[in-house]
Amino acid sequence: MTLNYRKLGETGQPIIILHGLFGMSDNWLTISKEFAVNHVVYLLDLRNHGQSPKSDEFSYQLMADDLNEFMVDHKIEKTILIGHSMGGKVVMEYAFEHSELFDKLIVVDIAPRFYPVHHTQLLQGMHAIDLKKLESRTEANEILKRFEESEGVRQFIIKNLYRNNELGHFDWRINLPILTKEIANIGDEITTNKPVLNETIFINGSESSYITETDKVDILKIFPNATFETIAGAGHWVQADKPKEFVETVLKFIE
Repeated sequence: MTLNYRKLGETGQPIIILHGLFGMSDNWLTISKEFAVNHVVYLLDLRNHGQSPKSDEFSYQLMADDLNEFMVDHKIEKTILIGHSMGGKVVMEYAFEHSELFDKLIVVDIAPRFYPVHHTQLLQGMHAIDLKKLESRTEANEILKRFEESEGVRQFIIKNLYRNNELGHFDWRINLPILTKEIANIGDEITTNKPVLNETIFINGSESSYITETDKVDILKIFPNATFETIAGAGHWVQADKPKEFVETVLKFIE
């Protein structure tokens, strides 16, 4: 699958960044400008997200294959891989199979373990928006308020709405029917039989419960060269909550 992407920077070791569920490459644009000073940065839209193709199939294996195809097509080698949440699972899945094809791994606020479904309300809210009658994103925000109290999360979701000129009304960039159907599989555990020896860092937010102390023990069995960094005051969207601290942590690790 040919993924949509943005490219920043001209020289230096390449960095590829993968967003999380309901996200897109645009979410990482501001932060990536910091990395692009000394690196070539590729921001990818995963399948069924952003402006990448929509597909009836979802699995971490398929998304890791998409990433591999992208790297082959663009002749990218010895890259640094960054993945947040669902994107973190994609880069881990890729690492299990292609440890020789990349340099370092940065996983943001996710572990390889299984996570139970916790986006049900959010999905209900998205389905409650009548796209054919919707007049504005402000109106969409009002509808979502019944399902999600966080303004930040609502704005994150609403970024996916755009005016589809072909249809003549608002539409979702995400493939909402497939993501709804596959929501249980998005929490899938990803496993490997051989450890990944590449230098790896797991960055989490102090206010997030996605990576526990138990997780760290299990992570070290798979990534024996992993280190951990907790950013104070950040939640699950570490890079959005504490961008300065996040950039400093990443640059310290890669340089």
